Amino acid sequence: MILLILILILIAGGILSWISGRTHPTLSRWIAALAVLSDFFIVLYIWIFCATANVSDINGWIIEYNHRWIGRFGIQFHLAVDGLSVILLILAYFLGTLTVFVSRTQVSHKTGLFHLNLLWVLAGISGVFLSVDLFLFYFFWEVMLVPMYFLIGIWGSGNRINAAYKFFIFTQLSGLLMFLAILLLYFIHAAQTGVYTFDYRELIHTNLSKPASILLFLGFIIAFFVKLPVIPFHSWLPDAYTEAPTGGSILLAGLLSKTAVYGLMRFAVPLFPDAGRLFSPFLMALGAATILYGAKLAFAQTDIKRIMAYASLSHMGFILIGIFAYNELAYQGVIMQIIAHAITIGALFILAGALQERNHSLDIGEYSGLWSKAPKMGGTGLIFILAMLGLPGMAGFVAEFLTLAGAFQANVLITAIASAGFIVSVIYALKIFQRIFYGEIRDRKISRDFNVKEIFIMIPLIVVIFWLGLFPGAVFRISEKPVQLLLEHSTTSANQNKTVPDIRSAGWSYPLKDDKTETEP
Repeated sequence: MILLILILILIAGGILSWISGRTHPTLSRWIAALAVLSDFFIVLYIWIFCATANVSDINGWIIEYNHRWIGRFGIQFHLAVDGLSVILLILAYFLGTLTVFVSRTQVSHKTGLFHLNLLWVLAGISGVFLSVDLFLFYFFWEVMLVPMYFLIGIWGSGNRINAAYKFFIFTQLSGLLMFLAILLLYFIHAAQTGVYTFDYRELIHTNLSKPASILLFLGFIIAFFVKLPVIPFHSWLPDAYTEAPTGGSILLAGLLSKTAVYGLMRFAVPLFPDAGRLFSPFLMALGAATILYGAKLAFAQTDIKRIMAYASLSHMGFILIGIFAYNELAYQGVIMQIIAHAITIGALFILAGALQERNHSLDIGEYSGLWSKAPKMGGTGLIFILAMLGLPGMAGFVAEFLTLAGAFQANVLITAIASAGFIVSVIYALKIFQRIFYGEIRDRKISRDFNVKEIFIMIPLIVVIFWLGLFPGAVFRISEKPVQLLLEHSTTSANQNKTVPDIRSAGWSYPLKDDKTETEP
């Protein structure tokens, strides 16, 4: 039940924020912050419980909630959490809380409606990270789109309507391809077993011919590649990231793109191992091309948020390479890359939003010499630009080192090409920092420095990026077993006898009922 409560808190919090926002905008913000913080502490409790229970010995889900939803079609409201889900939920609620506080000064109209959409995006993200039933997974995948569309279209800037349309159309059409693939898998499984179910743990046993495996695999990965994104499915990205409000940019780059990474690791690759191995050299090459292409475009931009958008695209290439390297080292690197990228790009979008709020411009040519007048902004910007470059001692270094080390075991040439992306990233990162914080001082464009509340928002991000860089074992211990299980499924032929995680093997032995099953710590 605790997993269902996580989603219900966000849904109810969004409704209360919307109602209170009509008369008390400040109350709306506090309700939203309280809702996300409540979920954060619940999942933090689960994390601590996992560590206490020695998660490295857990074989399967930690908590499971299963309730019959549409039994006639084999659809269940089936939620479950393992170490990977816990990490991503903590990340979602951590960034979600900061997004609420960041939006305090940047969203001045329709405050209640803004927080309704923000919390419902987080509810959709939570459902994606928790769903074990594939129909439910698709349901939450689509739930994220509508509130995100409104966040861009109502509170965005400039060309926000077109950006919102492009985001919605790209993600909606690609999602329909995934839904068709889910239905085909559903009927193939039923034809083999006589059982109609969308349960991931059952569908993973389905025997697929090579053509069917390839077809279904493509249906899944196209949807995930659009949301990730990677080339050539990225054309919605620069407009959406640029025109969205700061909070929307944080959600898009920091969290929504990570739902695609999760979908690849949890569903696409394990369900279709033969197709995944067949396409892995091509997909790793696509990841390397994304790294170089994104870095090149970032270097060519003059708008600060567009630079961040293409830098984010470039980093998604490392994640793609790591997933299709098929080894534990690369997968642990991918998980750390998820966290490091979300924290770093979120902080840089906060910095860009602060500059835009003060000077009403994101044109890099309008800024120069800000360090002398805004040293706190300059110091914070330097920290996160170095974090983006993977400076030793920060989470990005651990992520990129492990990802490339794992990828090197799979394909030396592609890894070498991807590594060249570091050179270009150093150039565009130093370019943006030098142009904004050094050079001739222009009095007409000098910003005021970070205030106490803005520093309060940035400090947790700085602490986390250094903490994970120096003590990454906190993440690796809880993610070790899920990674091993995912790799076991991802490297085992669909026609061989495969095992799936079972909650009962983890030490929580509760009888499975027809209508409702739940296990909690």
